[in-house]
Amino acid sequence: MAQSAQAVRKGEQWRRIWDLQAFMAVARAGGFREAARVGGVSASSLSETVRRLESGLGVRLLNRTTRSVAPTEAGARLLDRLGPALGEVEAALDVVNGFRGRPAGTLRLNVPVVAAKLVLPRLLPPFLAAYPDIRLEVTAEDSFVDILASGCDAGIRYDERLEQDMIAVPIGPRRQRFATAAAPAYLDRRGRPDHPRDLLHHACLRGRFASGFMPPWEFERDGEVVSVEPTGPLLVSTGTAMALALDVAVAGGGIVSLFEDWLRPYFDDGRLEPVLEPWWQEFSGPFLYYPGRRLTPAPLRAFIDFVGGMRWD
Repeated sequence: MAQSAQAVRKGEQWRRIWDLQAFMAVARAGGFREAARVGGVSASSLSETVRRLESGLGVRLLNRTTRSVAPTEAGARLLDRLGPALGEVEAALDVVNGFRGRPAGTLRLNVPVVAAKLVLPRLLPPFLAAYPDIRLEVTAEDSFVDILASGCDAGIRYDERLEQDMIAVPIGPRRQRFATAAAPAYLDRRGRPDHPRDLLHHACLRGRFASGFMPPWEFERDGEVVSVEPTGPLLVSTGTAMALALDVAVAGGGIVSLFEDWLRPYFDDGRLEPVLEPWWQEFSGPFLYYPGRRLTPAPLRAFIDFVGGMRWD
């Protein structure tokens, strides 16, 4: 009887963990259908699981409408605590991966759009080929997020945006540059700038972060740093929308500022021409960062080791 009661308690504990995971999945997805699609379960099953959790706690965790699902105040507070806690549980359970022939499981990464475009395409095909039992989920966004609270195992950021108390390892090219460019036809028509301040008289295609901050264009040459706030006919959100600014630049609509590696193919085929190249500012490359917890999930450990063996020069 004692063993039977203990088994029941263990079963209830595992069910409660599953209920919490289901709640977190629905809250993050913003709905039962989307959470069900991602998790490969039915929406009705998730709905019943969350309802059971709320009933057991005696508190409503989600506000439901016909169009959306959002956490209540109690649900939001629970969600904030669940991310790190369940991450530790998953890491602890993942220790058994060390007894497998090869790592398996899901690896979740949060990366800026530029890293998804310039770093991951070279890295992921050989990594996924080497670890066929690992499933990779990548969220590409330029807003600053807490990777633990967002349910991710690791992220990629540049050094000025790294979170504190994180372990960081280099990933991607160690030195990069911001570059400015325009179509030859535009430069033939409007002239070629000789100094960064000349950009104040040109049509410049700007980017703006989700926070509303619009970074100035910065240049450096022989120790002189120049920051300008050019204007122009187009303003887009940073990230994927920068591809639109690039298309407009190729069409002759103005001067664009992006990572040099992003613009390099356009320089090579002549669609764009470098502008103010001697003034392009150099900066250090990105880092893979992750929490310094005692137990690192096997998929993340495999990824860290793989990144460490890559050559980027």
